Amino acid sequence: MRRSSSLLTRLAGVAAGVVLAAAAVLVAALPAQAATLTQVTGFGSNPGNLAMYAYRPDGLPANAPAVVLLHGCTQNASTYFTNSGWQKYADQWKFALIVPQQPSANNANSCFNWFETGDTARGQGEALSVKQMVDYAKSTYSVDGSRVFVSGLSGGGAMSAVMLATYPDVFAAGSVIAGLPYRCATSMTNAFTCMNPGVDKTPAQWGDLVRNAYAGYTGKRPRVAIWHGTSDTTVAPLNAAESRDQWTNVLGVSQTPTSTASLPAGTSLEVYGSDQVRLYRVSGMGHGTPVDPGSATDQCGTAGAYFLDTICSTYRDALFFGLDGGGTPNPTPTATASPTPTPSPTSAPVCVTASNYAHVTAGRAYQSGGYAYALGSNQRMGLYNTFYTSTLKQTGPSYWVIGC
Repeated sequence: MRRSSSLLTRLAGVAAGVVLAAAAVLVAALPAQAATLTQVTGFGSNPGNLAMYAYRPDGLPANAPAVVLLHGCTQNASTYFTNSGWQKYADQWKFALIVPQQPSANNANSCFNWFETGDTARGQGEALSVKQMVDYAKSTYSVDGSRVFVSGLSGGGAMSAVMLATYPDVFAAGSVIAGLPYRCATSMTNAFTCMNPGVDKTPAQWGDLVRNAYAGYTGKRPRVAIWHGTSDTTVAPLNAAESRDQWTNVLGVSQTPTSTASLPAGTSLEVYGSDQVRLYRVSGMGHGTPVDPGSATDQCGTAGAYFLDTICSTYRDALFFGLDGGGTPNPTPTATASPTPTPSPTSAPVCVTASNYAHVTAGRAYQSGGYAYALGSNQRMGLYNTFYTSTLKQTGPSYWVIGC
């Protein structure tokens, strides 16, 4: 009897060991838990009373970039994160997302208060709350402070402009989607006038509003992309042109584009300076973030209210921010490039307007990763194709710059 009991005990032990081993193998075979959008508390004094959400993709390395996403009115952090398409590229190219949320207690329609002076000044209110979220991400997630960006829709787009104006030392670039110029409005009363029909100021007047947001600042200013639907009746398309005037003036470049291009879904692109400012106009589009559902590299997002099926703005902005990790490649002119005459020191500069394909073929530019780059200066000219036109000026032997 004892021998039988002992045998049964040993058998039970062996069986238990087999079960535990099998369980261990099963656990090891299961994939790691997928990253999710998670609320973060205790990120700072939070004078603007905003909620912070963050998304860190699996395998996020140290010193990764980060993008702040600012939702539109009637939206929340989860809605914008889910539908805008940013998660796709965060997973693919490994960068963090910081998603502030406006509670209805601050604004009945959950709009960021882009028109309240106490929330749009450096060191105050909602602007400071967003900046504190960035500080938290830098210290807690080891985010690279030199590669922090911001993008937003509508009231979030206007708030994106606020962050670029008040914290040029924090953001390297930003995107304003269906938004407004910084300090177009300073109260609820004139906010609606700014939205529609819009307010017309000179570039210098708009620029002074930004410069006064951080008086005395002489450092590098962030690059800006502006998106707007030509049929937007909520925030009039005039705001896109006024935003263009504001940021080109701040960045010290002409209000005349150095290149233009035709993109999918009736989208036109105007590039200013050496790609410091971009203006995208989406023909026939109303008020919302441009998305393009699908699995192709340049497709993203989910169509719905204020997410309009046209073109994936997120993909274009991610490239504009340099989040694909490619950077500016070394010049590698094609083997078929023909020599370009070098002007004498006393001759007038050589200026050529042509498609990016023609520039590359003629040896004034080179292509890498589907984009054309000016030979010598390495300035990115836009997509490498026959539809995208740029003007290049030769300033030295085998050295070309955008513009003339």
